[in-house]
Amino acid sequence: MVREDGKRNFVMLEDGEKTRQFTGRMPRQAALKAARRLEGYDGYNSESAAKDNPTKIRLLERGTDRIHVYHAWAWMDDAPSDKPEWMEGEISTVTKGNVSKQEIEHLE
Repeated sequence: MVREDGKRNFVMLEDGEKTRQFTGRMPRQAALKAARRLEGYDGYNSESAAKDNPTKIRLLERGTDRIHVYHAWAWMDDAPSDKPEWMEGEISTVTKGNVSKQEIEHLE
């Protein structure tokens, strides 16, 4: 269901359990947020290496029967040189993520 500000809520489904909620105007925006929070990608320093081992994520769109299915991967990268002040100091790497949409499932 779309909120007044145009954003939609998506819940990650893991083993049939609703685990975490992500918000975005489009399903891909929520999927990218979910990809950056995936575990097990700490050792990858390039997108190509991470892309070879994607994780399947399923996002249920709240208020509908649609489940958006993505292949997602994440990798560690150097923080940009123009990083904001709050990142100054100890933060030298950031997590980047990418997704590839596979299908849309419908709840029965």
